[in-house]
Amino acid sequence: MGAATCPYGRDTFAVTCNAVAVNHASADSPEASPDDDTSSRHRILKATAEVLARSGQTKLSLSEVALQAGVSRPTLYRWFSSKTELLDAFGVYERQMFDGGISRATAGLRGTEKLDAALRFIVDYQQSYSGVRVVDIEPEVVIAQLTHILPVMRARLERLLSGPNASVKAATAIRVAVSHYIVRSDDGDQFLAQLRHAVGLRQ
Repeated sequence: MGAATCPYGRDTFAVTCNAVAVNHASADSPEASPDDDTSSRHRILKATAEVLARSGQTKLSLSEVALQAGVSRPTLYRWFSSKTELLDAFGVYERQMFDGGISRATAGLRGTEKLDAALRFIVDYQQSYSGVRVVDIEPEVVIAQLTHILPVMRARLERLLSGPNASVKAATAIRVAVSHYIVRSDDGDQFLAQLRHAVGLRQ
């Protein structure tokens, strides 16, 4: 849950156009040279998404990630000594992308406007990301992770809701998002309408 990709720790739903633009800007800026540590780490994590989209977690190799990132294997191993370490860091990276994106989308807004902006973000997040969709390659991996990811996503959305049924509304909306992630839909308007209905937001 893009989440789009999702999100899913190691397979979050997706990355919004805003988040992608921010990443490209930081990677391509004059201050970020190919030899810069931060730039190298970022490129490795970004390449991990692309390799995961092709191969899934089981077949992912550090050599393929290094090749995709355009870095040497020693450079990759300097950051990540194992596949597990890389995947754990990638999970953190995607959660930061989601949190940063939703913060930008809702900045300066309050009440229902902030909530609606968050819901729009979720729709864009899942539909604009062309990267990680491990659910298409290794659905059993995603299903196993859902029990850990759903409570986290529900808690994040619940912060934007009020009233005695806030937790129920948040849980319903997240399950709607998960269903659209697993069974992909190109109808963003319907997706958004269902999320609004789930949280009781009238338009």
